[in-house]
Amino acid sequence: MATGSFRALVARKSGNPDDKTQHVSLETVDDSILGEGDVTVRVTHSTVNFKDGLAITGRSPILRRWPMIPGIDFAGVVEQSDSAAFPVGSEVVLNGWGVGESHPGGYAQRARVKSDWLVPLPAGLTAAQAMAIGTAGYTAMLCRMALERHGATPDQGPVLVTGASGGVGSVAVALMAAAGWEVIASTGRPEEAAYLQGLGATTIMNRAELSAPGKPLGKERWAAAIDSVGSHTLANVLASTKYRGAVAACGLAQGMDLPGSVAPFILRNVALLGVDSVMCPAADRREAWTRLAKELDLRKLGDMTSTISLDDVQGAAHDILAGKVRGRLVVEIG
Repeated sequence: MATGSFRALVARKSGNPDDKTQHVSLETVDDSILGEGDVTVRVTHSTVNFKDGLAITGRSPILRRWPMIPGIDFAGVVEQSDSAAFPVGSEVVLNGWGVGESHPGGYAQRARVKSDWLVPLPAGLTAAQAMAIGTAGYTAMLCRMALERHGATPDQGPVLVTGASGGVGSVAVALMAAAGWEVIASTGRPEEAAYLQGLGATTIMNRAELSAPGKPLGKERWAAAIDSVGSHTLANVLASTKYRGAVAACGLAQGMDLPGSVAPFILRNVALLGVDSVMCPAADRREAWTRLAKELDLRKLGDMTSTISLDDVQGAAHDILAGKVRGRLVVEIG
């Protein structure tokens, strides 16, 4: 078993049962903080997702045990293994499975996890590129796969992507454009129009058109949509989806509620496709990552990516919740 001290971002609560405040800081720790598993990974890169922002700031009860190392993603190299599937030296990627929530996660130089949770680093991607994709990009591909399995095709009309300047949205715009779709990008940051057009968007929509309470049914405007926002936005997206269209929903940036009506479902036969990235079956995970390596334009991925250090993660967590992060953040663990 790998031993020795290493750096990690650790969330703790005080021993006082009346103090529910979490405290997050960079610490030097040892293997006793790691979770159970048959593979130990030297983590080289992680990323910052919206959920990571909620976890680190405590804005939502994401963290479920204490102390906890946040970080729902990581990429790295296996340094100890009891799994024939992932021998020492294997390059691996992890997303989800409660890592960074109930199992110590990716904001550390070392992680111990179950081998069933790992995916081999896809050929053609570096660890840094895999984390530029991260859970956000992997979820965007799962959304595209869900729409394809429903039968959605570019000839049926445009696709709407909400939260387009964010992590899921940026990758979704690039993926859908690469597949031949006319992409409508909804964003609250009109200054990012050139950025989104560079990723492949053909139309930029102000999110204000969707974020307020709307009518049960609106004008039919798009054949498909990828929504990472939820609440009134998702209700309005559904209300303006074309007959027999489909919406892949994967996020709750505006809220967990869905204040709409059944009208789009029973009058236009619209389908609402839920997309989960955390407990997604291994076969779908591997398909998503294989396709990302082949179908995502790595030049566009680079255009949407910034790199930070482990020391910068706490500030980035606040920034991503404030809507100040464009695209994707890669964390060099070091």
